[in-house]
Amino acid sequence: MEGKINFFFDEEGDVLDITFGEPRNAVAKELKNDIAIRVDPKTGEIVGIVILNFMRRFRLKKKTEKIELPVKVTITTS
Repeated sequence: MEGKINFFFDEEGDVLDITFGEPRNAVAKELKNDIAIRVDPKTGEIVGIVILNFMRRFRLKKKTEKIELPVKVTITTS
């Protein structure tokens, strides 16, 4: 994955969509607990993460508590 990371929040649907690079067609694959990855069906590359019930998670937890995603991230600079 190269490029920028975009964050889109749908307040009405309470969905946070994190996109790696430019938005593109993808298939969602649920991991667990309303968290899914978005995968490019042609390349198999992970192109985003979707978190359902995003704000509700914060209301149920202490504000200082973190929300962990079941993914590993590698960041490099060019």
